[in-house]
Amino acid sequence: MSRKYRIGIIGCGGIANGKHLPSLSKLSNVELVAFCDIVQESAATAAAKYGIEGALVCEDYREVLQDATIDIVHVLTPNISHAEISIAALEAGKHVMCEKPMAKTAEDAKRMVETAKRTGKKLTIGYNNRFRPDSQHLKNVCADGELGHIYFAKAHAIRRRAVPTWGVFLDEEKQGGGPLIDIGTHALDLTLWMMDNYKPKVVLGTSYHELSHKENAANAWGPWDPSKFTVEDSAFGMIVMENGATIILESSWALNTLEVDEAKCSLSGTEGGADMKGGLRINGEKHSRLYTTEVDLKAGGVAFYDGKSESAADVEMRTWINAIDQDIDPVVTPEQAYVVSQILEAIYESARTGKAVYLNQ
Repeated sequence: MSRKYRIGIIGCGGIANGKHLPSLSKLSNVELVAFCDIVQESAATAAAKYGIEGALVCEDYREVLQDATIDIVHVLTPNISHAEISIAALEAGKHVMCEKPMAKTAEDAKRMVETAKRTGKKLTIGYNNRFRPDSQHLKNVCADGELGHIYFAKAHAIRRRAVPTWGVFLDEEKQGGGPLIDIGTHALDLTLWMMDNYKPKVVLGTSYHELSHKENAANAWGPWDPSKFTVEDSAFGMIVMENGATIILESSWALNTLEVDEAKCSLSGTEGGADMKGGLRINGEKHSRLYTTEVDLKAGGVAFYDGKSESAADVEMRTWINAIDQDIDPVVTPEQAYVVSQILEAIYESARTGKAVYLNQ
């Protein structure tokens, strides 16, 4: 029987209440013992619903880190403070799950990797789309070599009109960007993971502010305020890896298109291809004939998934706590997440300068 782990939650907003807290509360080997938010009422509400009796409620994250009995901290704050809080938590002897993206800048992400190595504490980033049944099955297909050498891929994160108008999503200072760093990060993480290729060479990117100025715009969450929309409304990148493989990354919150896909990828290899459009499809050639197979994800299990009604977030939290309990690497390693941050930053830099950005030179 594994021990019971004491967890502190820093940031009690939408991602905490929509993902982390519901999934953590289903685990029998954790206790939610501390809740911190700059809006104390938010922390108190989360503590009342999910916390143990007498759980700490505070506005300053340092109070959580000072509690030596806390084993794990989840950092669920705006991007600008991810690195500061995660590094402080690692230094305080806590294991850390930080929401995506890893940090606002690649340099901050690198510091997080270095701190985790130095302290010996586990650090993971909240790329929950890896834990979907289709993602898990496709990862197995790639790992078995069924697609051969994957040399071309697309990372899809396209919304037609779904701009998040709450919180600080539209604030470039606090977030570092818009759809690219918010949802493009998921699609890129998924694509790199499938390819098992974390050596980017050169990046070319573009970003646009073409629809953000519109008043009373049609939007899933109501019209945005153009004066507060300081991030891009869409961004695109081409990444060439050291081995010559090419990735096209597309991201938008607002774009005049009907080709809408989010947190998905398409892969082309020497032996076959795959895409996640409308379900998982594998394509290839056998006996001089082309074939396409639609994978039935309800028949039989995949890694981490045994047919129970677990969400991707449920599986993510369970495997994260299991990694700590068994002292193994988390599914999402900090080194992998750092490369995602490197590429995202390079796309923004290329969009700003009009020049290609060379990495790891």
